[in-house]
Amino acid sequence: MTGEADRTGAEEDRIDRLGRQWARELPDLDTEPMTILGRAYRLSNLVRPSIEATFAGFGLDRGEFDVIGTLRRSGPPYRLTPTELYTALMISSGGLTHRLVRLEKAGLIRREKSPSDGRSVLVALTEEGAARAEAAFRADMANEARFLESLDAEERAALASLLRKLLAGIEHAPPPGEAVDSSPDVSRQN
Repeated sequence: MTGEADRTGAEEDRIDRLGRQWARELPDLDTEPMTILGRAYRLSNLVRPSIEATFAGFGLDRGEFDVIGTLRRSGPPYRLTPTELYTALMISSGGLTHRLVRLEKAGLIRREKSPSDGRSVLVALTEEGAARAEAAFRADMANEARFLESLDAEERAALASLLRKLLAGIEHAPPPGEAVDSSPDVSRQN
C-alpha cells in the first residue's frame, strides 16, 4: 500500500515493498541487508544523474572532476605524481592517462617535470583548473544539500555517523573470496 508510514513515521518506499514480496516468497530468509544496502544503492542511482549534470555544466564528467578535485583538495601547489593520483582515485594508470589527456587539452592541468627528479612527471592544476574544480565542487555541494532537506541536522549527523561505521566495517572486511558462504550446499541435499 503506497503511502503507508513505518514505525518512524517515514513513508513506505520501494525497498519496503520489495522486502514484503521477498518475505512472502522466502519467509525463512532475513532480508534486513536489503533494507540498508538496497536503499544505499537506490539513493546512489537516484542522485547520480543530478550530480553528473552539475559537473557537465562545468564541461566535466565525473571522472574528470575527480582528478581536478583531488588536485585542488591536495593543497598548494596543487600537484601530485600520477601514482599518487591513481592511488587516491582507485583507478588504473591507463584510466588516469585518458583523463589526463582530456584535461590537458582543456587547459585544466599541465604535466611538469619534477624539480627533485627530472625523470619524473607531476600533474599540476592550472589556474583555470583550480577555479573550475572549486566552482564545480561548490555547485555540487549545493545540489547535494537539497537532497538532504528532509532530514534535520541531528538526523544528518546520525546518518553520517552510521554510514561511516558501516563503510569502515566493509572497507576492513576480508575480501569477498574469504567471506563466509551461508548458502545451502545443494550437492549434499540429494
